[in-house]
Parts: sequence; structure tokens; C-alpha cells
Amino acid sequence: MLRLHRCRRSGATIENGVYIADCFCIKGKGLSIGSGTQIMKNAWIVASTITGEKNPECRIGKNCSIGMDNEIYATKSIVIEDNVLTAARCYISDNMHGYTDINVPVKDQPQQQIGTVRIGEGSWLGAGVAVLGCNIGKHCVIGANAVVNRDIPDYSVAVGIPARVVKRYNTTTGCWERTSHNGSFLDLSK
Repeated sequence: MLRLHRCRRSGATIENGVYIADCFCIKGKGLSIGSGTQIMKNAWIVASTITGEKNPECRIGKNCSIGMDNEIYATKSIVIEDNVLTAARCYISDNMHGYTDINVPVKDQPQQQIGTVRIGEGSWLGAGVAVLGCNIGKHCVIGANAVVNRDIPDYSVAVGIPARVVKRYNTTTGCWERTSHNGSFLDLSK
């Protein structure tokens, strides 16, 4: 209860039935966490105005499970829909460190907005996944250590650096089928 009180005091909106383990940081007026969601140990979840956005949002839906050591850092908009599962050490961000001025160390350059993030309902992010300013559709599986820097469509399996779709659910056949690098189904009958 003390952890929930501290998080609510920081401006976060947290519904009833949320479990928060010992977390490193959960703060921001634009942060909301839906009922039944579990936040595991050492999570860092923030909605910050560091890029100049006036009303950043970081919204985590109902019945999600946010894994240990996850970092979710919103400066404009990160929306994690209901029933999303993230494994340990996932990094989800809509911003990045600036690096354009070669005369200034990267750590001293301002944060840059790179896009918004939406992770669709029922999706699963494997251990070590990074999501950088893009969208993941609903009911997707993102393989361990993938770096997602472009949108992934609904009902897809994506792996690699950068992440690419290797399998999608085919609504015509009712099966999960392998795809080419551009996401089109492979003809395996040849």
C-alpha cells in the first residue's frame, strides 16, 4: 500500500487491484495504470516533459504484466493496451538522446522526440526487447532482444535487429504462416 501511495502522490493514476513490486521509479501526472496490472521489481516507468511536450502520457492498460527491470519512458505518448506481457529488461521509449552536435557529449545534448508508441492488446515482448518510437499491433509476439524501430502489423511474430516480421496469422487459412522480409506470405508448396 505504501508503494501505491507514493506512486499516486507523484501524480500517477493507478486503479484498484494493481500490484507494484519494489520499483525504482514510477512517476508523472500523465501516467496511468489499469486494474489487475502487475509491475515487477526494478521497473522505471515515467511520463516526462523533458522534450517540451506539455502533456506527455504513459498509459498501461488492464491486466498487463510488466516484467522485471523494464524501462518505459514517455515524453509524448506511450500506450500499452490491455493484457500485454513484457518479459525482463524491456525498453520502451518515444524519445532518444540527441547526438547531432559532435562537439557536445551525447549525455549533454537534449532529448529528441522520435514518435509515439502503441503496443496492441494481447501482445508479448520477449526478454530484452527495445521498442523505439513505433507501434506494435495486437496479439503480436516480439522475439527476445529484438529492436523494434518500425511498425509491426496485428497478429505478427517479429524477431531480430532491426525487428522484421517472420510469421503472421493468415485469416484465410486460419493458421500462423511464415512470411518474407516484407511481411507477405511465403508459398511453401513449391
